[in-house]
Amino acid sequence: MNKRIRLTRRELLGTAAAAAVTASPAAKAVGPLIITDPKPDDEVRLGVIGFRSRGNGIKNWAEGVDGVRVTALCDVDEQVLAKGVDEYEKKGRKVFAHKDMRRMFDRDDVDAVLIATPNHWHALASIWACQAGKDVYVEKPVAHNVFEGRKMVEAARKYDRIVQAGLQNRSDSGQQALKSWMKGGRLGKLQFAHAYWFNLRQSIGKVDRPTPIPAHIDYDLFCGPRDVMPLMRKNLHYDWHWQWPYGCGEFGNVAVHNLDEARMMAGLGAPTRFMHVGERYLWNDDGHTPNMSFSVFECDGVPLIIE
Repeated sequence: MNKRIRLTRRELLGTAAAAAVTASPAAKAVGPLIITDPKPDDEVRLGVIGFRSRGNGIKNWAEGVDGVRVTALCDVDEQVLAKGVDEYEKKGRKVFAHKDMRRMFDRDDVDAVLIATPNHWHALASIWACQAGKDVYVEKPVAHNVFEGRKMVEAARKYDRIVQAGLQNRSDSGQQALKSWMKGGRLGKLQFAHAYWFNLRQSIGKVDRPTPIPAHIDYDLFCGPRDVMPLMRKNLHYDWHWQWPYGCGEFGNVAVHNLDEARMMAGLGAPTRFMHVGERYLWNDDGHTPNMSFSVFECDGVPLIIE
């Protein structure tokens, strides 16, 4: 009988450049995924959920790691799905493909899943995967909101699964070196931490009537745990980031890295309270989320400022 190896958070994050470590001989490092109980052939069979853009890049990177093989693909866009299947057929390989992720979770030839869906799907997809006995790599932000994130943690512990988030900068060699240097107290007592990100993102436009859903997209599955509402933006893809039912705005898209990196560098724990103010400036468009914001988090009694 194989013995499952428990990994601490420190062991999981480690210092490897690919955001993964081999914590013991019984743990297989697979890029951003760590799979225990390797099969006799020492192969990790990976299912990919959402691979139109970011997910496709991670998928290709993961397959460059020895011992990783993509066996299943899932996307609500049938054109994206067909393109993925064709990609593997040209390599002489056959992969399972379906627009409904639940069909992937039912399969025995999937050991772990890579989730790169819109934010509103992250929690439910991860929980379903844990329930099905799969380990999980999920893109940032971990969840659409704090409540969903806590439910993901509960599921990972209940079903004894590994769930890792796409905060890859923690493994950057430069940041790791700076963190080690800071541990020596060279900067003195920490008074506060301040991180910022400034960039001009263009308007997503404004519509006066619902945008038609392309026939090759299952919009019901796209909406998933959210209400199926008319598409009130020009682009179905990516611009969901700036509408509350699906995305978390610039904070969840980019500043989540700033928050995580600042906490890591300063050695701070999770925030116990926070203040966040913001507004959408410059554009009168269909975006809901602020494109300019100011936040203060209290972590271990230390103010952490994010702009």
